[in-house]
Amino acid sequence: METTDVLIVGAGPTGLALGIDLARRGVAAQLVERADALFPGSRGKGIQPRTQEVFDDLGVIDAVLASSGPYPDRMVWRDGERVGEESMFERFEPDAGTPYPAPRMIPQWRTQEILYARLTELGGKVAFGREVTGLTQDADGVDVAFADGTTVRARYVVGADGGRSGIRRALGVGMTGETVDPAPFVVADLRLRGLDRVYWHAFPAADGSILGLCPLAGTEEFQLAARLPEGSEPDVSPDGVRELVARYTHLAAEDVTEVRWSSEFRPRAALADRFRAGRVFLAGDAAHVHSPAGGQGLNTSVQDAYNLGWKLAAVLNGAPETLLETYEEERRANAAAVLELSTGVHRGEVQRGRATVQLGVGYRDSSLSAETRTDPGPVRAGDRAPDAEVSGDAEVSGGRLFDLFRGPHWTLLGATAPPRAGVRTLPSAPESYGPGVFLIRPDGYVGWAGETATEDLAAYLDGVGIR
Repeated sequence: METTDVLIVGAGPTGLALGIDLARRGVAAQLVERADALFPGSRGKGIQPRTQEVFDDLGVIDAVLASSGPYPDRMVWRDGERVGEESMFERFEPDAGTPYPAPRMIPQWRTQEILYARLTELGGKVAFGREVTGLTQDADGVDVAFADGTTVRARYVVGADGGRSGIRRALGVGMTGETVDPAPFVVADLRLRGLDRVYWHAFPAADGSILGLCPLAGTEEFQLAARLPEGSEPDVSPDGVRELVARYTHLAAEDVTEVRWSSEFRPRAALADRFRAGRVFLAGDAAHVHSPAGGQGLNTSVQDAYNLGWKLAAVLNGAPETLLETYEEERRANAAAVLELSTGVHRGEVQRGRATVQLGVGYRDSSLSAETRTDPGPVRAGDRAPDAEVSGDAEVSGGRLFDLFRGPHWTLLGATAPPRAGVRTLPSAPESYGPGVFLIRPDGYVGWAGETATEDLAAYLDGVGIR
C-alpha cells in the first residue's frame, strides 16, 4: 500500500494551489485527478486582487499577469445596433497597501496550466485518471480506495474534487443551499469573426434571457455565457452553440468558426455542513458552490487552499492538532459570507467592485487571532496584513513589505531579532499599521498583535508550533 502525508483529490485551482503550498514546505503530498487531463474550459476567469496577492506568494503572479488582462467594459446591443456601454465594476481608488488594485481576466484552463507548471517546478506531480471509490479512516490515518483496485494511506486527505465531490459524499457530509436562478445557463469557449475584442458584448432579449460574448485575454477566444428562458433545454453541442449565437446576435451561425468547450449549469449557492470530518477536509467547490457572478468561486477556493496548507504542514511538523480546527472555523464563515455576496451580485443587488475584490476578507473572530492591545490601531489581529513601503532593511528586496512576507515563514513586525527559528523580522511596523508589534501568519493575516513582544507572544508561538 502506498503511503503519503497528504492526499489531495482533485487537480483544479484548489488542489493545485494546495499542492504548491505543501511542496514548497517540503510536505510529502500526492495529488490525484479523476479526469485524464486538466479542466479544458474558461469557467472561472476572474482573479481578484486578494488572489493575486496569494499567487504572488506562491510564485506564479508574473505568469498570471502576463497571460491575463483587465476586464473590458460591457457593450449592450439591440437589433444589431450598439446602444450603450457601461463599466463592469464600481470604480474606487485602491490604497497604498494594495499592490494589485483590480481584477484580472484569465481563462481557468490557463490559470491551471500556470499552477501545474509551478507544482512540477517544485517537484510535485498529478496522477491523472485516478478515481476515488471510497475511504475509511481511523485515529492515525485514512485509507483511500481507487477504481483501479489500489489503495493509498494518508495521514490527511483533502477533497478538492468539485461541486459533486465524491469525497464529500463518502464522508456523508450534507450540503445546504438554494437555487439562485431557475433559468438554465450555457457557457462555452469559442472562436468567431465579426465582433471586436474591445468590449464584453451583451445581447439581451425581450423575455429576460441574455447572451454575452467576452473576449478572453491572452487568447483568440470568446467566452459565451447565456441565460436562457426558464423551462428551455440547452443544446451544448457545437451546432447548438452556433444556433444560440445566431438567435441572440446579429452574427450568423457560420461566424462561429470553432467551439472548443461547452457546458450547461443551473446557478446555485450551497455550503457544506462541515469542512472537516476527522482527518479529511473539504475545500473549494467541494465545500461551497457559487453563482459565477462576481468572480467569487475560484478565488474563495484558492484561499481555502492557502489557509489550509500552512496549517497541515505545521501539524505534520509537530504543532498541536487543534490548529487544524481553525480551518473550518475561519473558512466556513467566510465562504458563507461570500456565497451571500455572489448571490447578491447575480440578482443585481450588489455591484462588482469594492465588495468583490476580497481584500476585506479577514478572521478577527477566529480563535487564532489574538489582539492584546488596549487601544488597537487600523490593522488588528485577524486582518489581512497590507503591503507598505519599508526602508533600511537588507532582507527586503525592492523596499516592499510583501517582499518580506513572500515565502512559507512567519513575520514579526516590531522586533530586531527573531524570537524563534522560522520567523523573519522587521524592526518596526509601517506607520499605516498603527502602533504595536504584529505577528504575520504565513497566509498574510495578522495572527497576534500586542504593545510589545511579551510572554503572550511566546505562548502564541508555542500554540502554532513555532518552538
